Amino acid sequence: MHDPKLLFDVLFLLLAAVVIVPLFQALRIPAVLGYLVGGALLGPHTPGPVVDMELPQVLSEFGVVFLLFAIGLELPLSRLRAMRRYIFGLGLMQVVLTSAAIAAVAYALGEGMAAALVIGGMLAFSSTATVLKLLVERGETVARFGRVSVAVLIFQDLAVVPLLTLLPLLAGGDTSIPWALALAGVKAVAAIGAIMLLGRFVVRPVYHFVASAKSPEVFTATNLLVVLAVAWLTGAAGMSMALGAFLAGMLMADTAYRHQVEADIEPFRGLLLGLFFMTVGMTLDLPAMLQRADHILMVTAALLVGKSILLFLLCRLSGLGLATSLRIGLLLSQGGEFAFVLIGKATRLAVLEGETGLLLSSCVALSMAVTPLVGAIAQRLAQKVEARYGAEAFGVETSDITGHVLIAGYGRVGRAVARLLRTHDIPYVALDLDPQRVAAARAEGLPVYYGDSSQIGVLRAAGIERARAAVITVNRPDMAERAVEAIRRAAPRLAIAARAHDLDRGARLKRAGASAVVPETLEASLQLASLVLRNAGVDAETIDQSLKSVRDRGYDALSEPAGQND
Repeated sequence: MHDPKLLFDVLFLLLAAVVIVPLFQALRIPAVLGYLVGGALLGPHTPGPVVDMELPQVLSEFGVVFLLFAIGLELPLSRLRAMRRYIFGLGLMQVVLTSAAIAAVAYALGEGMAAALVIGGMLAFSSTATVLKLLVERGETVARFGRVSVAVLIFQDLAVVPLLTLLPLLAGGDTSIPWALALAGVKAVAAIGAIMLLGRFVVRPVYHFVASAKSPEVFTATNLLVVLAVAWLTGAAGMSMALGAFLAGMLMADTAYRHQVEADIEPFRGLLLGLFFMTVGMTLDLPAMLQRADHILMVTAALLVGKSILLFLLCRLSGLGLATSLRIGLLLSQGGEFAFVLIGKATRLAVLEGETGLLLSSCVALSMAVTPLVGAIAQRLAQKVEARYGAEAFGVETSDITGHVLIAGYGRVGRAVARLLRTHDIPYVALDLDPQRVAAARAEGLPVYYGDSSQIGVLRAAGIERARAAVITVNRPDMAERAVEAIRRAAPRLAIAARAHDLDRGARLKRAGASAVVPETLEASLQLASLVLRNAGVDAETIDQSLKSVRDRGYDALSEPAGQND
């Protein structure tokens, strides 16, 4: 008969996750903290049920493996090349300088060289899950500061892999730091080469064979086999299993199976990663944390302020605008979920003392908890800066454009306008509020940005004072009117052409300040009539004169009630 204690442990874990995590998400608190609190309530340091950590700890290791695999899936080589300036420029500088600064402080406070190096590395990382959740909720992943923030997070995710590989070497004690780094680098390069060869000649043909069988359960089993097998191979070679999982993800990122693989892995990744954070929560000694609350608050404040200032300065040195640098610096100031991974491993390997690990875990958790508040403050400050200084919200990309056309709305009509402008070599800047549409255009290298064209700060950032004309193509009448009013306030003499559904809405746009209005339904009627007349044998000059006559009369003939002139 099975041990009923094991069943009760599983039930308590699931119950804590089901009750606490949705509650935290409803309060806009990161789900990671919900898992930590749920684990703490089931740990030995709080009253109530106590769960045996042996089984969840074994399973939770796979949560980290699947997380690294998912990150690798998001990093095809094409994406790394497109964002290389900020990934390997700003991201590299942020990780190296932040790690060095924090490690120097830790060493000065009495930590050993190995411990200081690990502390610096783990606190240099930001919370990918928390930051991306905020950006997605606000539709800011394709805004300039959002894209740069994602680039920095990508390099941080890359940097986790060598640090995880380095930890066992640092635990050896008699190995010098430079030698450990060099050995980790050689092993990583060897692993990358071996896995790439394995992927090219084994994994991809296997996936092609499995996909042709059209069996969803076999495809899912193949995904699990690949992740766990590659992780085991790197672990058997003396490196981190997470490194193998990450490389396996990168291997699949450029294949046609990427999206299906990601969908199949997601449930396992979410469940096992949640289990990992719950096991971390079980180790948190809440009474001891309360006794050291003053230390935790001081270290957390120092982390948030120090990382914000350093990243702000690095952004400015990289040529980013004041408001953009401010938002990135504040948004990425917290500690990240990988710190819990590193703290757990470093504590087990005796690189970090248990008391130090508890202090760092508490500070990282607190910094993640206040991230939504810090993000809101950053947004307010950036808006004030943009309202005052104007044309730097999109950084250097639009600051030197003059004589361009501003397109408000990059839907079907906006894309057609942009295409004609490109044909005649006329520069333009387009604004849209659909993140996917903007992301697709940005991937093609087009000057399309996420932004509300009815906000003065956004218009100034897009160089409205230097534009030669504006075209309003948004499909919602209320948004179109607000955009016309805002543009007219920002640039009183600018020519504004607006799209309207009918004459009534066209009249409203005229009153709002539009120079010319095109009622699309009536224009469609004229184009249809033109085709009919041409097929009936009427010459082109006569057709053009007829159309011009209708337009000059303000489309009155088309708007008259049926039968009035019969």
